Amino acid sequence: MGLRPGRCYTTLKRPYTRVSIHKPRKSYVKGVPFPKIRSFEIGKPRPEYSNRFYLTVNSPVQIRHNSLEATRIAANKALEKGFGTDMYFLKVLVFPHHVMRENAMATGAGADRFQTGMRLSFGKPIGTAARVRAGQRILEVRVPPGKDFVVKRAFKIASSKLPVPTKIETA
Repeated sequence: MGLRPGRCYTTLKRPYTRVSIHKPRKSYVKGVPFPKIRSFEIGKPRPEYSNRFYLTVNSPVQIRHNSLEATRIAANKALEKGFGTDMYFLKVLVFPHHVMRENAMATGAGADRFQTGMRLSFGKPIGTAARVRAGQRILEVRVPPGKDFVVKRAFKIASSKLPVPTKIETA
């Protein structure tokens, strides 16, 4: 089966990790997959970049690692078209720490013979997500003075990859 829809993981519930008193070795989530997002800083951090722009979220949400990577790629592509390869600095400000789990249910003929249902339903790790508060900054872009419309267009494209409404801040 492919990836479950993003709406399954966007709501902020309390982070639950199994704690075992009798078997402490089983008290943590094992086998956490690596996040898809690899580079958090792109471009050259030069001191002459006087304009700073931030992409902030409007409500609390969990953002999956593949959504963060898609956001980074979209923003980077738009900034590269507008500024060139080394005339901007893009930084992803959140990291996906939260481990998402899934209690996979078997389907098809004969599934009832080996299925456990909700017994031992802690779930297997399937990915990671960043837990984001309302008003928290996700992306930062530093550019030389001038083409502010390029950054705003890049953020508009990048925000379509996120599961929450966003706004652009300047500093």
